[in-house]
Amino acid sequence: MDWASVAGVLVALAGIVIGQSLEGGKISSLFQPAAFAIVVVGTFGAVLLQTRPKTLWRGLRMLRLVFAPPADTRTALARDINAWNLAARRDGLLSLERYMLASKDKFNTKGLRLIVDGIAPDKLRQLLDTEITAYETEERQAVRIWESAAGYSPTIGILGAVLGLIHVMENLTDPSKLGAGIAVAFVSTIYGVGLANLFFYPIANKLKAIVTQAVHQQEIAAAVFYDIATGDHTRVIDERIATLLREH
Repeated sequence: MDWASVAGVLVALAGIVIGQSLEGGKISSLFQPAAFAIVVVGTFGAVLLQTRPKTLWRGLRMLRLVFAPPADTRTALARDINAWNLAARRDGLLSLERYMLASKDKFNTKGLRLIVDGIAPDKLRQLLDTEITAYETEERQAVRIWESAAGYSPTIGILGAVLGLIHVMENLTDPSKLGAGIAVAFVSTIYGVGLANLFFYPIANKLKAIVTQAVHQQEIAAAVFYDIATGDHTRVIDERIATLLREH
């Protein structure tokens, strides 16, 4: 569990609630189901319109990575790289088959399989680069739904404000209905801007960092597979490992 992310959400909400209380306002006035429905459902509909359902669902499932990020596998990958290099030099490239069969990472399995199959190093690197590009494109498209939501929600919040004001204008002769319309108008704007800047944008940025780290590891692995296939110096692979383990 990433407690920093949990704390971030709680602190942001606490800031709004405390600020409302210090201004003498009621906390209950921030809870407007009509405003919430306009902003959240409207934003979801706009994102759904521009995104394939498969990509949208993938982006929604990635939300869990914000609060439960994937484990750091760099050290394990460094150990695997050393094992692959040692086995290839000592027993030949075909000895990597046992590592290929034991690997649980699809990308590493593919790289080892290409080496074992005797694919030319340049062609191997080209295939792996294509795989990395496809993975990165798919992941970033999924992350983009959160950026899109952050872009749409403030405008839809303004739409909710206009709808609330229309409701007010329609009931000028009935003062008992004016309060509800005004509340929806202003709270819709709060929901739109608040969700964009306190939730959607931070989620998008966190997920982009996770994707960048995963792509970085794949790029290092692809370079190592190329080095092993060409029989490059062990020192080169050691430098790859040092880059992998460096904090970014």
